[in-house]
Parts: sequence; C-alpha cells; structure tokens
Amino acid sequence: MTRTLLLFAALLLVFTQPASGRMPELNVKAICKARSADAKTLRSTPDQSSADCVHDEEAAKQQLSSLWESVSAPIRNQCESDARALGTTSYLDLLTCMQMADDLKPAPKKQAAKQ
Repeated sequence: MTRTLLLFAALLLVFTQPASGRMPELNVKAICKARSADAKTLRSTPDQSSADCVHDEEAAKQQLSSLWESVSAPIRNQCESDARALGTTSYLDLLTCMQMADDLKPAPKKQAAKQ
C-alpha cells in the first residue's frame, strides 16, 4: 500500500502545469519507472522495457511539440485535465488525446459541400 501511495505521489510531481499555454514538461524516466512498478505490483508482465518506454515517450514528445500550437487551447486543457484525472499523464496520452480530438473535428463547410 505504501508503494502505491509513493508511486501516486511521484506521478503527481511528474506533471507540471503549463505556463501560458506551453507544452507540459514531464519526467519521462519517472513515468516509465512508475509504469514498470505498477506492472510488478499487479504481478503482470510489463508490455515494454523501460528503455523502450522512454524512447516512445521521447518520440511522442517530439510529435506533440509540433502539434501543440495548432491544437486549440480548450482541447489542450481538456486532454491535460483528463490525463491528470486518470493519473495517466504522459506524452503518449496527450498526443493520442489531441490526435483523436483533431479527428473528431467537423470538416470545413467548403469541403463538405463538395462531397
């Protein structure tokens, strides 16, 4: 139980509030370490190594940095809020949320009229 509380506290500290709409800075190594510890606590096999996790998070961070400014502030805020509420804040989670929100945008009226 103590281990779970420590992991939860670590995850809360991993996420820092974005200043003036900037992309959040997350501690990727801590995120991956917590995922690995969660897998051990639940006695399940981790889906990936810590090194693979760090690589995937860094790749997602790069994609997210190019996407961040083009996504509206309400969508960014909602994705961050959802991730914090679920305790799953990571670059992969934020990127996936924003890509899904982008996919759900209605088509521009001019393109919709042509179809």
